[in-house]
Amino acid sequence: MNYKNLKRAILLLEDGTIFEGKSIGIDGTSFGEVCYNTGMTGYQEIFTDPSYSKQLMVTTNAHIGNYGVNDDEVESDGITIAGLICRNFSFPYSRERSSGSLEDYLKKHNLLTITDVDTRAVVSYIRDKGAMNAVISTDTDIESLKEKLKSVPNMVGLDLASEVSTKEPYYYGDENAKYKISVLDLGIKKNILRNFAKRDCYIKVFPITSSFSDLKSFKPDGYFLPNGPGDPEPLKNAQKVASEIIEKDLPLFGICLGHQIIGLSQGISTKKMHNGHRGINHPVKNLITGKGEITSQNHGFVIDRDSLEGNDKVEVTHVHLNDNTIAGIRIKDKNCFSVQYHPEANPGPHDSSYLFDQFIENLKK
Repeated sequence: MNYKNLKRAILLLEDGTIFEGKSIGIDGTSFGEVCYNTGMTGYQEIFTDPSYSKQLMVTTNAHIGNYGVNDDEVESDGITIAGLICRNFSFPYSRERSSGSLEDYLKKHNLLTITDVDTRAVVSYIRDKGAMNAVISTDTDIESLKEKLKSVPNMVGLDLASEVSTKEPYYYGDENAKYKISVLDLGIKKNILRNFAKRDCYIKVFPITSSFSDLKSFKPDGYFLPNGPGDPEPLKNAQKVASEIIEKDLPLFGICLGHQIIGLSQGISTKKMHNGHRGINHPVKNLITGKGEITSQNHGFVIDRDSLEGNDKVEVTHVHLNDNTIAGIRIKDKNCFSVQYHPEANPGPHDSSYLFDQFIENLKK
């Protein structure tokens, strides 16, 4: 592919800042909150992660597409990001296990992608100014795009989990497995289900509107609240379900958005971060063991540390070493714990996979 033949495209931020680029072949316009991921690999897993719903993804790795795609390396049934912004899009690809090119995969899912963007400048700008709404487009009528961008809702107060949650219950794993787990779907990644299944669990995934009674009807050994997109604060039903599970002292494990829901259910507030944590090299300290973990993270909201002051029901178990944000909690005298990051990380790192084993031990109790 000759880059000279690619159509001009732009990234326009809500504050009026413009970055030039080129479309890889799909014309159109896409809106969302612009964010960046610092991972050097795993781009297909990123693009299919439901937690990235309604977000324009900037990849900091200079080359995207160079190892193609694989049908097994997905976290949902399709692409969930709103658009892709990269520095060098690789049309040729080289990997024995690839099932096709990223170019064809993106076109199949009709994802607007722009390349040849100065992504270092974009990331530097977002780090300083904070996450904000933006638009990528092959339409270069700036004034028209600015007007349309004004109507894009802010991520604060936005319930996106309801949009990505399953509409009907479904099962995953071996029905003859030793343990049964009920999941309230907030946007669960496939690799979480794989991690439970390989630990001899049979899972039933329920829609986000389900009640505690619905989840209890599966007669599970434990309950799980997964990752998902958007602001956790509007998810009142999920908070109610979490509160009821904790009150009855039943085994409960939460990851990412599920972690925030558990915090909210205990009277702890959450807040929007300046630009979030997204990447696969985030350092976390386990305060119980004193050990460090390199983790995969993807979140724009976090439990507010100040709101924990005076709360004698919750103990902080993990902290992010870059900014001291809360990365894990447990509910005192209850069978409940959660983490902000992703122990199921695919393709890695796997430092935190022990958390799944910890939950299985809680099921045994």
